[in-house]
Amino acid sequence: MPHSTQAQHEQTPAADNTTMFIFGAGGDLVKRLLIPSLYNLDRDHLIDPKMRIIGVDLAEHDDDGFRAHLKQFIADKAADNHSEGRGSALDESHWCEFEKRLQYLQGDFTDEAIYRRIKDTIASSENDNAIFYCATSSRFFSEIAQQLGKAGLLTEQGGNYRRVVVEKPFGHDLESAQALNANLLEVMKEDQIYRIDHFLGKETVQNILVARFANVLFEPFWNNHYIDHIQITAAETVGVEARAAFYDKAGAMRDMVPNHLFQLLAMVAIEPPAAFGADALRSEKSKVLGAIRPWTIDEADDNSARGRYEAGTLGDRQVPGYLEEDGVDADSQTETFVTMKVMVDNWRWIGVPFYLRTGKRMSARDTEIAICFKPAPYAQFRNTDVDRMASNWLIIQIQPNEGMWFDFQAKRPGPELEMDTVKMGFAYKDFFDLPAVTGYETLIYDCLTGDQMLFQRADTIENGWRAVQPFLEAWSRKSGTGKSGIEGYAAGTDGPSGAHELIQRDGRLWHKVGEPTGPGVAPVPKRSDR
Repeated sequence: MPHSTQAQHEQTPAADNTTMFIFGAGGDLVKRLLIPSLYNLDRDHLIDPKMRIIGVDLAEHDDDGFRAHLKQFIADKAADNHSEGRGSALDESHWCEFEKRLQYLQGDFTDEAIYRRIKDTIASSENDNAIFYCATSSRFFSEIAQQLGKAGLLTEQGGNYRRVVVEKPFGHDLESAQALNANLLEVMKEDQIYRIDHFLGKETVQNILVARFANVLFEPFWNNHYIDHIQITAAETVGVEARAAFYDKAGAMRDMVPNHLFQLLAMVAIEPPAAFGADALRSEKSKVLGAIRPWTIDEADDNSARGRYEAGTLGDRQVPGYLEEDGVDADSQTETFVTMKVMVDNWRWIGVPFYLRTGKRMSARDTEIAICFKPAPYAQFRNTDVDRMASNWLIIQIQPNEGMWFDFQAKRPGPELEMDTVKMGFAYKDFFDLPAVTGYETLIYDCLTGDQMLFQRADTIENGWRAVQPFLEAWSRKSGTGKSGIEGYAAGTDGPSGAHELIQRDGRLWHKVGEPTGPGVAPVPKRSDR
């Protein structure tokens, strides 16, 4: 029987009372993720009964209009989840209590007047705690922070706190990320800044630390003596949907790699922190990203490939290509798929390549880490039909089928010595009673309680951009010659041929998207890692 999480919630203390202001309250992020997460936290009694949630945006709403706008979307989403066997329909009685927390302030983020109204709102609260959540376009992050500072809204006194949550993308290259960090740190301290990455709110991402450091089985073999290479994949079946305006300026690299994929890389590759605390863990993650080998522009070009989805078939439906999507520039030079090889140059990982790939309109939705161990010696099987040993694989699937699987070799029954790959593992849904959640609940609760462990620090952000900067410059140089270097791939496939060529020239194969088992052995062994 699955283990219930209800007892855990009953033992977890509720966060202190605060007022949360959400800038960009009319946006998709708020109705899809933030308000449902806060609703779930309230359901589990993890937020203070007097906490207020105040949306701030330009759209014309009063409190009741804001509440009705959110309720309809959340009710429809809850009904969809319930029909799929995840969670329950919207609890009307609970919503009636929860919506009393919701208020709305209409105003312009760039206008000092809205910040005076925010100050008056806090003054009318029972305490001085406040969280400012930037769920806006990234171009407003600096403006909001500067206005908050100018209005004196970031000053902490009398034991109360002021915190700012910043969504991604955090900059669009190294220079802009450094500038944004400087602007934020000009008006507040580092411990007031919560740079959020929703991947870190997923249970399976956090479980990487537990699997590594709470099980003696793994850590002795978690190094270049035993691991051949590591693959990190974030595959999506969706296209750009309603995000064309943003996505056509960002592309797969900026949208996914410096944040999501590098966070997964850091969680896999960090050294054991001296203590299980925010400062120690974030320092180790920053060291890993800082140890990524700085490719030259030519090396970055050789160790990467880009693609863009074209018309194809997904399931039983035809889907258009990227350039035919609404809102996409017909002359766009934006990639929807990127793969890259990076090396982490420290004692633990020297010589072990990390292959990263992410793309839209791929064959399956799948976010995973595939760890390939070096094959065992096979001399003892010299006079048998076993001429080459397969590698062991550890597959950590982040979504959609959360769990871990390990491949190992076993003798196939019969008189001959024949081997086959079998797997053992667990799926979260088989062991735990998981409610329908967004992935933001843990992060919002941590922000409310002042725990920065799962949030990015300034140096981590900049180290991530520093690692991808050579790739951006290589692609910019190529596009300057009139050649985009972007290869087409049919929707419903696993990316362009260049992605397969990149890994095969090292004698390796990609783990098949959507399957929790290893891919076997590549045909032509060759190594170019050191």
